[in-house]
Amino acid sequence: MATKIRLQRGGRKGKPFYQIVVADSRSSRDGKVIDRIGTYDPNTNPASITLNFDEALSWIQKGAQPTDTARAILSYKGVLYKKHLLDGVKKGAFDEAKADEVFAEWLEGKDKEIENKKEAAIKSKEEAKKTSLADEKKKREEREKAIVAKNTPPQEEVEETEEATDEKAEESTEETPTEEKTEE
Repeated sequence: MATKIRLQRGGRKGKPFYQIVVADSRSSRDGKVIDRIGTYDPNTNPASITLNFDEALSWIQKGAQPTDTARAILSYKGVLYKKHLLDGVKKGAFDEAKADEVFAEWLEGKDKEIENKKEAAIKSKEEAKKTSLADEKKKREEREKAIVAKNTPPQEEVEETEEATDEKAEESTEETPTEEKTEE
Protein backbone atom coordinates (compact mmCIF):
# COMPACT_ATOMS: atom_id res chain seq x y z
CA MET A 1 0.00 0.00 0.00
CA ALA A 2 1.38 3.44 -0.98
CA THR A 3 1.29 5.81 1.96
CA LYS A 4 1.50 9.56 1.95
CA ILE A 5 2.21 12.11 4.64
CA ARG A 6 -0.15 14.97 3.96
CA LEU A 7 -2.34 17.64 5.50
CA GLN A 8 -5.96 17.07 6.52
CA ARG A 9 -7.88 20.36 6.61
CA GLY A 10 -10.00 21.46 9.51
CA GLY A 11 -11.11 24.79 10.93
CA ARG A 12 -13.64 27.19 9.55
CA LYS A 13 -13.80 29.20 6.36
CA GLY A 14 -10.86 31.61 6.19
CA LYS A 15 -9.22 30.13 9.32
CA PRO A 16 -7.64 26.83 8.28
CA PHE A 17 -6.14 24.37 10.72
CA TYR A 18 -4.41 21.22 9.51
CA GLN A 19 -3.66 17.78 10.94
CA ILE A 20 -0.47 16.19 9.62
CA VAL A 21 -1.51 12.62 8.85
CA VAL A 22 -0.26 9.43 7.26
CA ALA A 23 -2.88 8.05 4.88
CA ASP A 24 -3.33 5.71 1.95
CA SER A 25 -2.58 7.65 -1.22
CA ARG A 26 -5.95 6.57 -2.69
CA SER A 27 -8.08 7.95 0.17
CA SER A 28 -9.69 11.39 0.01
CA ARG A 29 -8.18 14.44 1.67
CA ASP A 30 -10.41 14.31 4.72
CA GLY A 31 -11.00 10.56 4.54
CA LYS A 32 -9.64 7.60 6.47
CA VAL A 33 -6.14 8.02 7.93
CA ILE A 34 -3.59 5.54 9.25
CA ASP A 35 -1.89 7.81 11.81
CA ARG A 36 -1.96 11.42 13.03
CA ILE A 37 1.54 12.70 13.61
CA GLY A 38 1.05 16.42 14.23
CA THR A 39 -0.72 19.71 13.60
CA TYR A 40 -0.06 22.83 11.55
CA ASP A 41 -1.67 26.21 12.24
CA PRO A 42 -0.82 28.84 9.59
CA ASN A 43 -2.89 31.55 11.33
CA THR A 44 -0.15 32.44 13.83
CA ASN A 45 3.06 34.32 13.12
CA PRO A 46 5.29 32.32 12.74
CA ALA A 47 3.10 29.32 11.92
CA SER A 48 2.60 26.87 14.80
CA ILE A 49 3.76 23.34 14.11
CA THR A 50 3.54 20.47 16.57
CA LEU A 51 5.01 17.22 15.33
CA ASN A 52 5.69 13.81 16.84
CA PHE A 53 9.26 13.73 15.57
CA ASP A 54 9.91 10.01 16.16
CA GLU A 55 6.71 8.87 14.43
CA ALA A 56 7.33 11.15 11.47
CA LEU A 57 10.90 9.87 11.15
CA SER A 58 9.66 6.28 11.41
CA TRP A 59 7.11 6.77 8.62
CA ILE A 60 9.68 8.49 6.39
CA GLN A 61 12.10 5.60 6.90
CA LYS A 62 9.33 3.11 6.06
CA GLY A 63 8.86 4.84 2.71
CA ALA A 64 5.90 7.19 3.18
CA GLN A 65 6.04 9.97 0.60
CA PRO A 66 5.26 13.48 1.87
CA THR A 67 3.32 15.96 -0.25
CA ASP A 68 5.03 19.24 -1.12
CA THR A 69 3.65 21.14 1.86
CA ALA A 70 4.22 18.24 4.22
CA ARG A 71 7.79 17.94 2.91
CA ALA A 72 8.37 21.63 3.67
CA ILE A 73 7.04 21.17 7.21
CA LEU A 74 9.13 18.04 7.82
CA SER A 75 12.19 19.80 6.47
CA TYR A 76 11.52 22.83 8.69
CA LYS A 77 11.32 20.60 11.76
CA GLY A 78 14.43 18.61 10.78
CA VAL A 79 12.89 15.20 10.11
CA LEU A 80 14.34 14.96 6.61
CA TYR A 81 17.76 16.13 7.82
CA LYS A 82 17.75 13.50 10.57
CA LYS A 83 16.85 10.83 7.97
CA HIS A 84 19.72 12.05 5.81
CA LEU A 85 22.14 11.76 8.74
CA LEU A 86 20.89 8.28 9.64
CA ASP A 87 21.36 7.19 6.02
CA GLY A 88 24.97 8.40 6.29
CA VAL A 89 25.41 6.30 9.44
CA LYS A 90 24.05 3.22 7.60
CA LYS A 91 26.53 3.79 4.78
CA GLY A 92 29.41 4.20 7.26
CA ALA A 93 30.21 7.86 6.51
CA PHE A 94 30.25 8.60 10.27
CA ASP A 95 29.02 7.11 13.51
CA GLU A 96 25.68 7.71 15.25
CA ALA A 97 27.19 9.89 17.99
CA LYS A 98 28.58 12.27 15.40
CA ALA A 99 25.20 12.34 13.62
CA ASP A 100 23.42 13.19 16.89
CA GLU A 101 25.97 15.93 17.63
CA VAL A 102 25.56 17.51 14.17
CA PHE A 103 21.77 17.33 14.45
CA ALA A 104 21.81 18.94 17.93
CA GLU A 105 23.89 21.84 16.57
CA TRP A 106 21.48 22.27 13.66
CA LEU A 107 18.50 22.17 16.04
CA GLU A 108 20.03 24.89 18.27
CA GLY A 109 20.60 27.10 15.23
CA LYS A 110 17.04 26.52 14.07
CA ASP A 111 15.64 27.41 17.51
CA LYS A 112 17.66 30.66 17.52
CA GLU A 113 16.37 31.45 14.04
CA ILE A 114 12.76 30.93 15.15
CA GLU A 115 13.26 33.12 18.24
CA ASN A 116 14.81 35.87 16.10
CA LYS A 117 11.84 35.67 13.74
CA LYS A 118 9.41 36.01 16.66
CA GLU A 119 11.35 38.98 18.08
CA ALA A 120 11.45 40.64 14.66
CA ALA A 121 7.68 40.24 14.33
CA ILE A 122 7.16 41.80 17.77
CA LYS A 123 9.51 44.69 16.94
CA SER A 124 7.81 45.35 13.61
CA LYS A 125 4.41 45.44 15.35
CA GLU A 126 5.76 47.94 17.91
CA GLU A 127 7.31 50.11 15.19
CA ALA A 128 4.09 50.04 13.20
CA LYS A 129 2.19 51.08 16.30
CA LYS A 130 4.62 53.96 16.97
CA THR A 131 4.40 55.23 13.39
CA SER A 132 0.62 55.01 13.37
CA LEU A 133 0.46 56.97 16.65
CA ALA A 134 2.79 59.62 15.22
CA ASP A 135 0.66 59.84 12.06
CA GLU A 136 -2.50 60.19 14.13
CA LYS A 137 -0.86 62.95 16.20
CA LYS A 138 0.09 64.85 13.04
CA LYS A 139 -3.43 64.51 11.65
CA ARG A 140 -4.93 65.72 14.93
CA GLU A 141 -2.63 68.77 14.99
CA GLU A 142 -3.57 69.56 11.38
CA ARG A 143 -7.27 69.29 12.24
CA GLU A 144 -6.78 71.58 15.24
CA LYS A 145 -4.97 74.14 13.06
CA ALA A 146 -7.75 73.95 10.47
CA ILE A 147 -10.39 74.53 13.15
CA VAL A 148 -8.49 77.50 14.56
CA ALA A 149 -8.03 78.94 11.08
CA LYS A 150 -11.72 78.48 10.31
CA ASN A 151 -12.83 80.19 13.51
CA THR A 152 -10.53 83.22 13.22
CA PRO A 153 -11.23 85.84 10.50
CA PRO A 154 -8.54 86.29 7.87
CA GLN A 155 -5.87 88.92 8.63
CA GLU A 156 -6.71 91.10 5.59
CA GLU A 157 -10.29 91.60 6.71
CA VAL A 158 -9.16 92.35 10.23
CA GLU A 159 -6.70 94.96 8.94
CA GLU A 160 -9.33 96.49 6.65
CA THR A 161 -11.84 96.75 9.47
CA GLU A 162 -9.19 98.31 11.73
CA GLU A 163 -8.30 100.84 8.99
CA ALA A 164 -11.98 101.62 8.45
CA THR A 165 -12.54 102.23 12.15
CA ASP A 166 -9.39 104.37 12.26
CA GLU A 167 -10.62 106.43 9.30
CA LYS A 168 -14.04 106.86 10.88
CA ALA A 169 -12.43 107.93 14.11
CA GLU A 170 -10.28 110.46 12.26
CA GLU A 171 -13.27 111.76 10.36
CA SER A 172 -15.23 112.15 13.52
CA THR A 173 -12.39 114.02 15.19
CA GLU A 174 -12.06 116.30 12.18
CA GLU A 175 -15.77 116.98 12.08
CA THR A 176 -16.04 117.83 15.71
CA PRO A 177 -13.58 120.70 15.59
CA THR A 178 -15.24 122.14 12.53
CA GLU A 179 -18.58 121.94 14.23
CA GLU A 180 -17.12 123.69 17.21
CA LYS A 181 -15.76 126.43 15.00
CA THR A 182 -19.09 127.03 13.37
CA GLU A 183 -20.79 127.29 16.71
CA GLU A 184 -18.43 130.01 17.83
